[in-house]
Amino acid sequence: MTTIHEIIKILTDAGIEENEANVEVKLLLEHFAQYSAKDVILGKKLEQEKLDIIKEKALIRAKTREPIQYIIGYADFMGEKFIVNPSVLIPRDETEILVRKSIDIINENNLKFALDVGTGSGCIACMVAKYTDCQIIGLDVSLNALNTALDNASKLNLYNKAIFRKSDIFSNVKQYEKFDIIISNPPYIPLSQKDNLQKEVSYEPQSALFSEDENGVNYYMRISSEAPRVLNRGGYIAFELGINQAGIVRRILADAGFVDIEIIKDLAGIERVICAHLPS
Repeated sequence: MTTIHEIIKILTDAGIEENEANVEVKLLLEHFAQYSAKDVILGKKLEQEKLDIIKEKALIRAKTREPIQYIIGYADFMGEKFIVNPSVLIPRDETEILVRKSIDIINENNLKFALDVGTGSGCIACMVAKYTDCQIIGLDVSLNALNTALDNASKLNLYNKAIFRKSDIFSNVKQYEKFDIIISNPPYIPLSQKDNLQKEVSYEPQSALFSEDENGVNYYMRISSEAPRVLNRGGYIAFELGINQAGIVRRILADAGFVDIEIIKDLAGIERVICAHLPS
């Protein structure tokens, strides 16, 4: 007879840390058995048939190391459940810092038009659209990613506030279009680090993770150098950063004409977000 303890052990025996295993089993229970923390407190019994389904999914997770978010089909981000699949990155806590800073900039300066470069699941664009009066366009080269982003925006009823378009950086931004802020979580992991990453990362879209240059800053350079063409004067730019990239990206932004450069650290003290604006 399958038990929850046995399912957790399947994951920990595969090398998944115990706290993480507990969280993942909770997610599996909620998704595949509609069994919540409240049900645990109330002592509600779980049908054996549903426990067997959870065990089957845990065995897949343990054997393949496929991320739990892809197995259940969604990821939690800023209080919402975002549809995810192998065509998009799984939203991470670090990106929430970027989104919250961008929302603050938009609301403090009453900005109206935003651009999300490399939108993926659309999590950045959707949260900006939800918490500001901005209209935002999310750009991506992947049609599958754009379809996922559109599904997420539809689920959150963000019609006409979060719009999505196929574009390689600014290639499909019209000459007459101007924006007040550019937001991006670009590919920033140097390709040389690929073999050092967890197996789970291999399931995510590699083009959204890796930059082929030695320092992982190619996309920062491309976006920053072209940004003045699509930004209004006084417009802002905000990036998520990889570890030890803040100094290089600061210089890239300064060289592109940006001023008042600010760097924000995450809870671990890592320089995680950088923002700046063009002189008015």
